[in-house]
Amino acid sequence: MPDRVAAVRAFNRFYTNEIGVLREGLLGTPYPLTEARVLFELGQVERMEVSELRRGLDVDRGYLSRILARLADGGLVSRKRSPDDARRQVVALTARGRRAFRLLDERSMAETGALLSGLIEEEQRRLVASMDVIRGILSRASRPAPVVLRAPTSGDFGWVIGRHGTLYAEEYGWDETFEALVARIVADYVDAHDPECEAAWIAEVDGERAGCVFCVRKDDRVAQLRLLLVEPSARGLGVGGRLVDACIEFARSAGYERMMLWTNDVLADARRIYERAGFVLVDEEKHHNFGHDLVGQTWELELSA
Repeated sequence: MPDRVAAVRAFNRFYTNEIGVLREGLLGTPYPLTEARVLFELGQVERMEVSELRRGLDVDRGYLSRILARLADGGLVSRKRSPDDARRQVVALTARGRRAFRLLDERSMAETGALLSGLIEEEQRRLVASMDVIRGILSRASRPAPVVLRAPTSGDFGWVIGRHGTLYAEEYGWDETFEALVARIVADYVDAHDPECEAAWIAEVDGERAGCVFCVRKDDRVAQLRLLLVEPSARGLGVGGRLVDACIEFARSAGYERMMLWTNDVLADARRIYERAGFVLVDEEKHHNFGHDLVGQTWELELSA
């Protein structure tokens, strides 16, 4: 644990230096970080209750009051009683505050664009995907999110295709031929699946789609697990395990003797899920697909065990 704590602290020091939040004024403006963040939040809405702003920023009531007082003195915000509840106070940006927000927003966009422009396309994809993972893990640290599995409905099938294409391009650099393969699998399922022996699931976390999996017929004795996907923001919640377990349970109830799946060795997270579920690697073969040299793997699970 001490080594991990030190690693996180080192990353925090590196990143705060990289984006310049320790400078006297953020983005070359007169506003320090917290004041700039208040302007950013208020810039997204017409007005906001002070209590809502405090919850969103997670800052002390007195500290926020002092920040708002400074911004009001500078002519950037106005404060008044809520028309719906006189006990509450609402705050809004003035015309001057809107100009300050636009300046901050434009400079932030330019600075972030400059940071990304120094990276090649694959590095940009990896950076954004890694940030999604960090945000997802840390946002769950204080609140476990409920995972719900449901059958797909209209709109979900297009999402399955689109998210496979996007995520595999971002994380592995796979080209559009992979998305085309997913589209064919989904189209075949929608056109001709038998609900007695085939099924699919969409996972939701906090009401948002977070993953999917399909169980399809390989032959009378063998079911095939296909299109397992977990959104980066939902990884670590057990979504993948829940989806695979649902697939296995359905295959058993449908009378299959064995379940198989085909994957690639670069998909390490998925392989760990399959191993935990009891799948065994039975075959490997090199191939060139999706714009890359890959090693395909076949895994199997005896359902009668």
